[in-house]
Amino acid sequence: MDTIFISELKLEALIGVYAWEHEVAQTIQLDVELAVDATRCAHSGRIADTVDYARVVIRIRETLAGRHFTLIEKLAEELAAMILGEFDTPWVRITVAKLAALRGVKKLGLTIERGVRP
Repeated sequence: MDTIFISELKLEALIGVYAWEHEVAQTIQLDVELAVDATRCAHSGRIADTVDYARVVIRIRETLAGRHFTLIEKLAEELAAMILGEFDTPWVRITVAKLAALRGVKKLGLTIERGVRP
């Protein structure tokens, strides 16, 4: 099995439990990996035979748009469910990181894996 990856996708999101986090967007960084079988598209040269990573990024942006997530765990779960459900992949790994959320900490976050990696 092969892996498509999207690395260091930086987005603004309303995320956190504190009152100010409901009002002030924070920069988050996402890393996404999806299991694919690249054999078919490697032979055909057609994007229809693989996962369109540009479409994955669009759907991630749409999922975040205008919403507040209290926890990065909730955001990661929702993104994983969306990717598994919409992109015909059996497995996904997602890392969600808040950048500079705590003094002296470059980034903090969570990595989840959902589905079964073939």
